Amino acid sequence: MESVQLVCAIIALLGLRLWQVDFVLAFLNSENTFKIYMEQPPGFNEGGNKVWLLLKTLYGMMQGAHDWTITLDRTYTEHGYYTSKADSQVRSKVVNGELMLTTTWMDDVLGASTTPAGEVKAKEELRSSYKIKDLGEVKYILGMKIERTDDGSIKLSQRAYSEHVLERFGMAEAKSHSTPLPPGITLSIKDSPETQDKADEMKGVPYCEALGSLMWLQVATRPDLSYTVNLLSCFAHNPG
Repeated sequence: MESVQLVCAIIALLGLRLWQVDFVLAFLNSENTFKIYMEQPPGFNEGGNKVWLLLKTLYGMMQGAHDWTITLDRTYTEHGYYTSKADSQVRSKVVNGELMLTTTWMDDVLGASTTPAGEVKAKEELRSSYKIKDLGEVKYILGMKIERTDDGSIKLSQRAYSEHVLERFGMAEAKSHSTPLPPGITLSIKDSPETQDKADEMKGVPYCEALGSLMWLQVATRPDLSYTVNLLSCFAHNPG
């Protein structure tokens, strides 16, 4: 996420064009690093106890993302991109003064270029290697809304995601507050369930799920939630 934010800052600073593409069935583009066999799924049983040899990486496999990353890195290298030493999913190249910059999250690509011609060239190169979906100018990526303001700045927000989280946890009608936690609140281990009955009662409360949702907000666009999330995480193993 820090890389996405930094790339957006560079795009705003240099006044680059923003665009987005999506790799179609990304993992199926990579070969398996190891030989992997799988049981035949229901409805495809042929030959009794025979198993299948996987030729392509599938989503959900342990090394699926690893194999796709290696494959994609090889493709970008062939197209002349430089790979960032700080984050291998950030890549760039300059050709005749045209800067092309991308950051990749699995199959989502946030791209930027100096001119419309650079955008077309970058997309054509990716299209020559994989089937892609051209999503045009960036509107949403990783659950974040990306807006370009009149002064050229880039604004990241997660209003839709936040509203979804509130609805999911039955807080859609809750009143708003100016601080994430009431001022002066004190939480301690004494607030955790002390009996098995109370602990069992709390198993039906999605405490950890709510924390996980807030963590994504904290990392992406709401650093003001960091203290609250950190404090509440101290009680995740036995919430009260």
